[in-house]
Amino acid sequence: MGLFDVFKKKGIILGAPLEGECVSLKQVNDPTFSEEILGKGIAIVPADGKVYAPANGEISTVFPTGHALGLTTEDGVEVLIHIGLDTVKLNGQHFTIRANAGDKVRKGDLLIEADIEQIKADGYDVITPMIICNTTDFASVEGKTGKTVKPGDDCLEITK
Repeated sequence: MGLFDVFKKKGIILGAPLEGECVSLKQVNDPTFSEEILGKGIAIVPADGKVYAPANGEISTVFPTGHALGLTTEDGVEVLIHIGLDTVKLNGQHFTIRANAGDKVRKGDLLIEADIEQIKADGYDVITPMIICNTTDFASVEGKTGKTVKPGDDCLEITK
């Protein structure tokens, strides 16, 4: 990164919530996500099941089943991370919750551990959308897709 590159970054950058392939929401086999009904964002085809905070903020909700959680960043971005499709039907099986509603978290904090291989073995798609639920509050929400990411790598840029 050059000396002046830091000044070019205008906007809010969210990190990847887990390791894997960062792809367009259009690749998610569920219209709620692929048609951006809940908001814009990206999806990760996970290489492993450790889900980390994409930014500093506060956990707004953790579903009791552990398959999804909401986070509000310090910049007011409302983020939904949904591990797999229809995984609510697992009733918490294969998910270990590591954070609770009301917790203040830092980017990179472990939030949930999911046994991706077991979830796949049970017949579920493990693609993990990360949605900006308050998309309309921002000028743009742009995914940095088509690349392999590690937790914390830039994967979403939001402009006010």
